[in-house]
Amino acid sequence: METTKFVDFKEKLLNNISKIIVGKDKEIELIITSFITSGHILLEDVPGVGKTTLVKAFAKSLGLDFKRVQFTPDLLPSDLTGINFYNQKENKFELKKGPLFANIILADEINRATPRTQSALLEAMEEKQITLDGESLKLPSPFMVLATQNPVESYGTFPLPEAQIDRFLMKISLGYPEREEEIKIIDKFVQGDFEKELDAVVSIDEIKYVKENYIKVKAHQDVLNYMLDIIKATRNDSRIELGVSPRGTLALFKACQAFAALKGRDFIIPEDVKYLAPYILSHRIIAKQSSKESFYIINSILENIPVPLENF
Repeated sequence: METTKFVDFKEKLLNNISKIIVGKDKEIELIITSFITSGHILLEDVPGVGKTTLVKAFAKSLGLDFKRVQFTPDLLPSDLTGINFYNQKENKFELKKGPLFANIILADEINRATPRTQSALLEAMEEKQITLDGESLKLPSPFMVLATQNPVESYGTFPLPEAQIDRFLMKISLGYPEREEEIKIIDKFVQGDFEKELDAVVSIDEIKYVKENYIKVKAHQDVLNYMLDIIKATRNDSRIELGVSPRGTLALFKACQAFAALKGRDFIIPEDVKYLAPYILSHRIIAKQSSKESFYIINSILENIPVPLENF
């Protein structure tokens, strides 16, 4: 495995996306990590912080097909998957594909759609295929969903059940920009940079390489034990009603593999685990008091578990 290819892949994407997006290198790196592992992202943030612009820039930088779907209470599963319609000229049924037949999907305000429509999307995320009139149809590869939801507004929403939230590899927030960053945003608006068309900066072969080879990243037994100690702590913590499942353990391990490769290493270090754990585990636990405390609970657990000090 050539780790330089991973570093080069990340730098190309970061530099290109940064032409439009200001001060979000950390979040972009997390999205790239998730993309490499074929994981999906839940973006929980207030409107207007650049979620749509970021996802569009990400898809264009990869040279992949992008579709944005605005979720509303009247959105039907067929609006996502497509329908078979009868073509009278050809005297046969034809498939009219829905927006899920794209590589990068932005599911805007996913919690505004009914549970039935949410399930159609989440089935596609898990199976990488959809079922239409009894026929299974494979979705394009690569396939990634970035779903958004507003953490403040609850009127007219259908919250995602915990079992469905578990399908997302990471839950991240862009947050408000710093003062200096906001000045740069104004400058880019004045210069018209937001309308700039980005070109693809990585090839299909490069995408294929990173997605196929990140699993070659290794972990020392002490690092694995550290990871499992964190998982076990979520299952025994008095503040948590339901701890992280084995699916969450595997998600953390895969993300650490991809993250380590992007940092130019073919091995995981404890700092990778500690850095990624809040983004991957916080939405996989059910806190007894409030779900808003989950991120802080995971950080609290991390502070109380000794980090292995050996050289890796």
